[in-house]
Amino acid sequence: MLLEMASCTNASFSRRSFLSTLISGAAGLSLPTPLSSRGANEESFAFGLLGDLHFDRLKHHELEWLEREKPDDLRQVRDYSRITADILPQLFARLRETLAELSSSPNRLAFLIQVGDLVEGLCGNENLARQQNTEAVEFLRATGPDVPLLFTKGNHDVTGAGAPEAFKAVFHPFLGAQAAQLKGPEKLTSARYTVQQGEALFCFYDAYDKESLGWLEAALARRTARHCFLVIHPPVVPYGARSTWHIFSGEREKVQRGHLLELLGKHNVLVLSGHIHKFNLLARTTPGGGKFLQVALSSVISSAPVQPRSLLSGVSQYTPDQVKVEAAFSPATEQARRAVYESERDLVRYFQYADLPGYAIVKVNGPHVTLDMYSGFTSQLWRTVDLTQVLAG
Repeated sequence: MLLEMASCTNASFSRRSFLSTLISGAAGLSLPTPLSSRGANEESFAFGLLGDLHFDRLKHHELEWLEREKPDDLRQVRDYSRITADILPQLFARLRETLAELSSSPNRLAFLIQVGDLVEGLCGNENLARQQNTEAVEFLRATGPDVPLLFTKGNHDVTGAGAPEAFKAVFHPFLGAQAAQLKGPEKLTSARYTVQQGEALFCFYDAYDKESLGWLEAALARRTARHCFLVIHPPVVPYGARSTWHIFSGEREKVQRGHLLELLGKHNVLVLSGHIHKFNLLARTTPGGGKFLQVALSSVISSAPVQPRSLLSGVSQYTPDQVKVEAAFSPATEQARRAVYESERDLVRYFQYADLPGYAIVKVNGPHVTLDMYSGFTSQLWRTVDLTQVLAG
């Protein structure tokens, strides 16, 4: 695996010698129009995909600060602390078992991707934020599969007093050390980075740094790989009730949003995101004639077992009525949230939505890519989607 870094952050992750499971070869998402002719023998591989995790423990928080500054978040801090203690170990145990089954298949596991909000944040001071991040790293090392873990920055990862400093102090050295095992740079200074696996380029986008859009444009301009993925915490295309939670959603950000969408469409990018805590799969066209695909998921599992709820399927359901899937969410903004979909609906060509947390395995077989979505922390396969077909359709 070749890591190409430019002021970047990367993660790989290992308890034992992960190099024995790391594969070599070329693979990636098929584009409707390949950049050039390719050889017929592209090695297959797979990667695990995790949504938001919000690793947390009550001891990570200065509770007086939290009650004073973020009183509405105290309940979720307690809930995430419970999930971290009771459910996250079960999720990672199941993930290890599921991924181990790939060791004897053509789609051997190459790495894991996590789409941000690795930790809850909101600690109250830098020392506690460092403790939260350190214990998250210890948890990953103790429970994670023996392959690299690549993740992007989420808003919670840098939320609260001292959180941005703690991210740099704890995660940068950890990620740099992991990257060094893959012959990457030993010192990382930013959460923007690219990873190339064979002919697949993965761009990890820092949605909370205004320089990231220019960085992405430059990275895509240098692109030589056949396939391209963008890993970003907030969605690019709105879906569900929270239709103003996507990147560049502000009135003053229309130019940046248009530029980002055209870049994604031009390069037929597959976007991997989280933030909304729901499953989503959609394809969107751009005015310039391009097309890209977006996958979103959540790995915040409140209880077991879980069943899919609020299922929406087909472009006929990509309408302002999506706000009904969370009827209690911010009723004062319903008109504004509905208006977002009026400008988006004619550009969406494929749409699936579900309130279903879990994890996914993405399998790459030469020009074909499929996504296996698993329910909760079980081995129950909920849905398999041919992403290549969706993007080309």
